[in-house]
Amino acid sequence: MKFFHISDLHLGKRLKAFSLIEDQQDILIKIAELAKEHKPDAVLIAGDVFDKPTPSIEAIQLLDRFLVWLNELGIVVFMISGNHDSAERVSFAADLLKNSNVHIVPSYNGKIEPIRFFDDYGDVFIWMLPYLRPAIVRKHFEDREISSYNDALSAVISNMQTDASVRNVLIAHQFITGGETSDEEIYVGNSENIDSSVFADFDYVALGHLHRPQYIERESLRYCGSPLKYSLSEANHDKTVTVVDMADKIETPKISLLPLNPIHDVREIRGTYAEIMNRKNYRGTNIDDFVHIVLTDEDEEFDAMAKLRAVYPNLLDLVYDNTRTQTEFSLETTNPAEGKMPLELLGEFYENQNGIPMSEEQLTYAENLFTEIFKEIIL
Repeated sequence: MKFFHISDLHLGKRLKAFSLIEDQQDILIKIAELAKEHKPDAVLIAGDVFDKPTPSIEAIQLLDRFLVWLNELGIVVFMISGNHDSAERVSFAADLLKNSNVHIVPSYNGKIEPIRFFDDYGDVFIWMLPYLRPAIVRKHFEDREISSYNDALSAVISNMQTDASVRNVLIAHQFITGGETSDEEIYVGNSENIDSSVFADFDYVALGHLHRPQYIERESLRYCGSPLKYSLSEANHDKTVTVVDMADKIETPKISLLPLNPIHDVREIRGTYAEIMNRKNYRGTNIDDFVHIVLTDEDEEFDAMAKLRAVYPNLLDLVYDNTRTQTEFSLETTNPAEGKMPLELLGEFYENQNGIPMSEEQLTYAENLFTEIFKEIIL
């Protein structure tokens, strides 16, 4: 069995003020073209299909086109929801779509059934887990102590009754201890950590959640990474499609990476204003990339953002690194967010982004949402 492992599409995401829908369509076309060339039996999509639980129309339409492209190539699709998704929305029409060889895991109901895949070497069982939190799992295992993500996944997997005589592939969207994160993945301490030993019974674990391609302890316990760069912290990532070739049960799966080249890169440019605006320095470069510019001038350039955007239209942000900013940084002894309640921080962020304060209706909605979140954490 040969399959593509992809994840963290984040369809509908914006990078600062810029929509990425064009970039996402381009990269999905490139993945489909690679699938046409390399002919995998299946594509495994390991969660965070959308960037928001309520995705935009454009994002939904783009996923629809991608699934159609793969279906026209005769490729089976296995897809799970991630922490950015609504499992219920992602699994809409799942029963209908499986007749077109598009298998989507529904919300967790206490039981996981594998999907049987067959090749020249026999059975391959594909197990799919939606993103799981302890509160979701706890109500299905009242006789077990489940206080952490590790407890939750241990309970779920021990209840799956895998057959060790056949090849087992798991698709999951969780944080495994030892994974390297970026700005896009935020955790509260070590609360999401899951030990790699939990996945010992699987011949390959197709993970989503972390945006840098990497494996944990063994090559077959692997994050494929996101297909695009979604923050400056990912500027040095090499984005790829993970290709997995599985032979018989005895052989270790063979893994290779196919490079993905976006129409717009994400990168940092550093230097003085004169250096960065010198045509000799940017001639021949992709000035349409999403760029973060660091100016090293001691004197700040008037209206620098607007002037720089005349050359770099997709300028994300502009900062100074000079004597003044370095001094200010060294003098900072307190966190400006320290001591503030989450609702207050959200209100400040909203006003900073939109130029107006949150309405009473928005504040009430946010307050109720925080209440539910904290209930779940406490439980």
